[in-house]
Amino acid sequence: MWRVTISCSADNWDTHSKAFKAIAEKYPGTPLSSKKMKGDGQRIMEYQIENVNDAEDFIEECSTLTGFTAAFESL
Repeated sequence: MWRVTISCSADNWDTHSKAFKAIAEKYPGTPLSSKKMKGDGQRIMEYQIENVNDAEDFIEECSTLTGFTAAFESL
């Protein structure tokens, strides 16, 4: 089981949120949290994904969006 964490700025979220949501729908996972930070509006989303290959593919695809960063760790 893997926790995938994705973050981006408020501006990048405004620009790429639809594309991100389309990416997220492609991977079997459970949303754990979605936070909009006070002040700068940064977004931080966490997903639980069972398969390590899916987790790797998910972060790789999210990283193609300008300003999005992603990482994963074992749960």
